[in-house]
Amino acid sequence: MTVPTALGLVLGAAADLLLGDPRRGHPVAGFGTAALALERRTWRDSRAAGTAHVLVLTGAAAALGTALDRGTRRRPVARTLVTAAATWTVLGGTSLGRAAETMQRALTAGDLPAARAALPALAGRDPRGLAEDDLARATVESVAENTSDAAVAPLFWGAVAGIPGLLTYRAVNTLDAMVGHRSPRYGRFGWAAARLDDVANWLPARATAVLTVACAPLAGGSPRGALRTWLRDGGAHPSPNSGRCEAATAGALGLRLGGRNVYGGRVELRPALGDGRPPTAGDIEHTVRLSRAVWIAAAVLAATGRLAPLLRS
Repeated sequence: MTVPTALGLVLGAAADLLLGDPRRGHPVAGFGTAALALERRTWRDSRAAGTAHVLVLTGAAAALGTALDRGTRRRPVARTLVTAAATWTVLGGTSLGRAAETMQRALTAGDLPAARAALPALAGRDPRGLAEDDLARATVESVAENTSDAAVAPLFWGAVAGIPGLLTYRAVNTLDAMVGHRSPRYGRFGWAAARLDDVANWLPARATAVLTVACAPLAGGSPRGALRTWLRDGGAHPSPNSGRCEAATAGALGLRLGGRNVYGGRVELRPALGDGRPPTAGDIEHTVRLSRAVWIAAAVLAATGRLAPLLRS
């Protein structure tokens, strides 16, 4: 079922490009609601409890994906449609770009309250008191990082493992967003979710950096700058994955990312990525354009990779 899966990946990516996320009844939101309900029963301040929580929920997603895979094994049309629906469900590239564009409009209009209100759709930072340059930087960093998480990584796992790969990856990434951050409540309980997400995104993040280098000219950027900054600065970020994406974007667009970030009551001082100028509202448009080019290229490569066995025969 190589061709139906490849076609489904392309159709699902096209649906996300044209439509974005469903406005109501999003399956990922339903998964999050179920995860929160389970957390009320499973939460303990321990890694063991958090590990069990993650295994139950990712196991359920994998089981659903496997059932759909087996149920469509001899039905190519159904396989194409189910893969397309699953791909559309787990992708978030277009919605990421739209959230960034909302921020850009608010900043361009000088409406800081609206810009601060738009930040939670992009990043988990405390928006109170952030100035225009802080909000622009947060947006560029979020788009760069989430190009991998929201689009390249699910396409990668869809190419590798089909429907089960799509659903399981999105479960892992959603759980990381829910419980995988450092806080008094989740420092231990969320450990397994954070580590599993790091593993799931290791290859996709680096693929995102490679594609950022390749696609930089499509956003008026520099491939050489993207490559140099990725290799030089990508490992300085506290995340084993996010820094690669952010550094490549910074180098491609001639920007300098990193600095002081506030998450609730916790302050992080991030190292500088890139040696250009700080981002402004106008850089958000170029970042979104680069992100879109990267994940469209990833969709083409995912489908091509799925077809590779046929192309070699």
